[in-house]
Amino acid sequence: MNEQASPSRLTLAPENTGTKQGYMPGFGNDFETEALPGALPQGMNSPQKCNYGLYGEQLSGTAFTAPSHQNERTWCYRIRPSVKHSHRYEKIDMPFWKSAPNLHADVTSLGQYRWDPIPHSDEKLTFVTGMRTMTTAGDVNTQVGMATHVYLATESMVDDYFFSADSELLIVPQEGVLRICTELGVIELEPKEIAIIPRGLVYRVEIIEGPARGFVCENYGQKFELPGRGPIGANCMANRRDFKTPVAAFEDRETSSRVTIKWCGQFHQTRIGHSPLDVVAWHGNYCPVKYDLRTYCPVGAILFDHPDPSIFTVLTAPSGQPGTANIDFVLFRERWMVMEDTFRPPWYHKNIMSELMGNIYGQYDAKPQGFVPGGISLHNMMLPHGPDKEAFEKASNANLGPDKLDNTMSFMFETRFPQHLTTFAVQEAPLQDDYIDCWDDIEKKFDGTPGKK
Repeated sequence: MNEQASPSRLTLAPENTGTKQGYMPGFGNDFETEALPGALPQGMNSPQKCNYGLYGEQLSGTAFTAPSHQNERTWCYRIRPSVKHSHRYEKIDMPFWKSAPNLHADVTSLGQYRWDPIPHSDEKLTFVTGMRTMTTAGDVNTQVGMATHVYLATESMVDDYFFSADSELLIVPQEGVLRICTELGVIELEPKEIAIIPRGLVYRVEIIEGPARGFVCENYGQKFELPGRGPIGANCMANRRDFKTPVAAFEDRETSSRVTIKWCGQFHQTRIGHSPLDVVAWHGNYCPVKYDLRTYCPVGAILFDHPDPSIFTVLTAPSGQPGTANIDFVLFRERWMVMEDTFRPPWYHKNIMSELMGNIYGQYDAKPQGFVPGGISLHNMMLPHGPDKEAFEKASNANLGPDKLDNTMSFMFETRFPQHLTTFAVQEAPLQDDYIDCWDDIEKKFDGTPGKK
């Protein structure tokens, strides 16, 4: 493995609550943390003079007048206000990172598609320059929809920073280990974990172990939240305590740095004379978070049939239409299968949602061949899909005792919008031209005989 993580220059808060060093537990909590004693004002947000000569600055993730249970903001106490930059913004080209609407006459999304893992090359790429967009949906300008990407990264970002004014990013590593240094703290991220980076938050990504590859869901719409459990009750699925938010960490460095901003699908750069990761203390509920997918507790049927795959939803981003998400993030991990007289894999279906799946590791039960770790499939809205012949025959004739579905972890980014392919997805990514052939040999079994199974 290529190891090139730079020495840490960040001063971290000396204390944290919870059992994981450097992190605070909870999802949607109101946190407070300081890397220097007394840096965080008490009983107020904006004192006339902040301790240590810091500047108070608010980062708002919702409108000021959003209902209190939805209102998100964080107060930052930083060495310099983020408005300080020495050059005008200059538009730059990022040819492989696309935003919706991204429609081309020569690119159609109609069909069932599957890709092999996108390979690494000899090109030196950071987390940002190595972003490769596969699909787009909705409209980034009206803040609805999403995009899906694969990142290929070999190099750490050095004096190089990024933030998106368009979206929050859900990052799903598949290989390699990242260190995400943000204004509000440090997240170390490895496969089988995910991270959410909020809209507007500045960060750089370092490569601890590389090359690194993973999946990204770029959410233009309302923020990800935990799904309602309904009759399931208070426990199982993703529990709030398993989400981890980093403690405060800052660096005080006078050095020429570059900041890249994504805004309305365009990319702009400016130069500053210091590190922007200079927040010494902060409090609020608008912050980055990581989550270990191995702590997700699936639920399911214990007699016959099985619920819709929505039962495996880890996070959801609402659309404004109740029950129909802008995005659902769904996880298919190891679990017991115990249903009687039941076809246990996902059934054949057409769906109003558009489903992009990625394989983190192992074998997916509905597609034992061809859907490999690092691979992607796309089944767009109302296009039929389901098990191949091998999976159907095996499940139809299996001895239905308790069976552990093991060595598997895949996920789905699904959205109410059609997902349109990019030129990269069609022309450069390793598309499996023979994917639809996996259903060719499905046999006609009907012969008019009553009661035949």
